Amino acid sequence: MTKTDTPAFCLSSVSPAAYAEIAAVWEASGRATHHFITEAELQFYRPLLQQEYLWLMELTCARDAQGKVLGFSGTADGKLEMLFLHPSARGRGIGKSLLQHAIRHQRVAKVDVNEENEMALGFYQHLGFKVISHSPLDSMGMPHPILHLGLAKD
Repeated sequence: MTKTDTPAFCLSSVSPAAYAEIAAVWEASGRATHHFITEAELQFYRPLLQQEYLWLMELTCARDAQGKVLGFSGTADGKLEMLFLHPSARGRGIGKSLLQHAIRHQRVAKVDVNEENEMALGFYQHLGFKVISHSPLDSMGMPHPILHLGLAKD
């Protein structure tokens, strides 16, 4: 299948009824892209994601023609808190669409990215974000350095 044959997707809001599907996308994405995260960390974060984190942000998902969640973003207070794609949905413009939607409609101008996730850093930099600062630990005190990015002003 070529990129021009790629099925369309649409962006929509997320209801709590979809949180289990969102969590499954998060886990599949994390396993595919966050090789620095341990199995124990994945198992620690999964219930927190469904029971706490998703409730705290405005969620947008990308769905295929059959309604399957391909990816999602979560924002709060002008910051992109999460953007995850199912591994099968990568390279189709879905992440870019979710990010641009968050910038335009949810006033996102900040994002944190794991320093160890070079692909994500490159993605955000390609779309206009610049590194502003660095933290040696993540927000849970884990030894995963974080880069704090801000949207560059034109």
